[in-house]
Amino acid sequence: MIDVLYFAWVRERIGLPKERVETEAATVMALVEELRAREERYEAAFADLASLRVALDQELSSFDAPLAGVREVAFFPPMTGG
Repeated sequence: MIDVLYFAWVRERIGLPKERVETEAATVMALVEELRAREERYEAAFADLASLRVALDQELSSFDAPLAGVREVAFFPPMTGG
């Protein structure tokens, strides 16, 4: 089980701030594919990965990163200064 957190417009499109996901995914990208296959709202949220960032256990990561041992995955748009 992995806690998946959604921030900003990702949360708005999916309709949840977080959820616990049972997954066999080996990488972040495999998890994204599992989520996309769930429902249209997930497909919409993950349609443009270039506009998304991911953090694993609160550390910025990449979509090809392994999920072994990870407890939390967070998806969010790039941060802007200000």
